[in-house]
Amino acid sequence: MEWIIENKDWLFSGIAIVIPIAIIGWVISTRRNKQVQKGGKNSTNIQVGGNFKIGGKKDND
Repeated sequence: MEWIIENKDWLFSGIAIVIPIAIIGWVISTRRNKQVQKGGKNSTNIQVGGNFKIGGKKDND
């Protein structure tokens, strides 16, 4: 408890910097992760959030 009282300025100034940076990082990451998919009539659409390979060797082998 004494450590908190002695270092309250240092401790709370760090929190005041971390919270806005965390909010800005969250906003940027949510804007970047949007995917849009459009398809026509009678079409089959597949949406993948990462890398997708057809055929060939597997990465795990």
